[in-house]
Amino acid sequence: MNKLFSEPHPSNNTDSKNIEKHKKAALSPTLKFLLEIGPLIVFFLSNYKGEWLIKNIVFFKSFNKPIFPATAIFMVAIIIALSLSWILARKIPIMPLISGIFVLVFGFLTLWLHNDTFIKMKPTIINCLFALILFGGMFFKKPLLRYVFDSTLKLDDLGWQKLTYRWALFFVFLALLNEVVWRNFSDNFWTSFKVFGVMPITILFMLTQMPTILKHSKGFLTEEDKSDS
Repeated sequence: MNKLFSEPHPSNNTDSKNIEKHKKAALSPTLKFLLEIGPLIVFFLSNYKGEWLIKNIVFFKSFNKPIFPATAIFMVAIIIALSLSWILARKIPIMPLISGIFVLVFGFLTLWLHNDTFIKMKPTIINCLFALILFGGMFFKKPLLRYVFDSTLKLDDLGWQKLTYRWALFFVFLALLNEVVWRNFSDNFWTSFKVFGVMPITILFMLTQMPTILKHSKGFLTEEDKSDS
């Protein structure tokens, strides 16, 4: 009788093992950053070696500009990055997912029509979309940025409103900046700008928001808090 009550039920053990088996740890900020910046670096390097790719890779011989093979390789890199995010965390962050879908759609149009305008306008359209979504949420009194960062930050309502409004304006700024760059500079400059321009500008913008985050923060969620939620 004592043995019966002292030993856990076999089915409970099985359930616990199944839960642990399917439980995935959250991606670290460093890994998230690498999965986002990785495809952009691949895009930059592929464009840099585009002439070589056109001359030596059969699949790319029909292209006449380095940006076309770079776009094809960029699409593959995006698929790999999103797949790794799913494998490691069993979820894909919403903004990289939407951006990745746009890369695949506009990349396909670029390669199919041999028109690089599509891939160059992709950042403009995706940033305008993000801005429109955030402004729309603010119109309905719903700071949607909360659903993007709420797994990491706990802010009061005013803090979320401020951040949402500023991020919406920042996305508009990025859209306008992309239009200026791709319409007035070379392909090489534009691809370099995507890696060495947009990312530092974004990081700088995020740093300027830290005082607001600290002022309105209720604290940062710990890993234990995230697992409980």
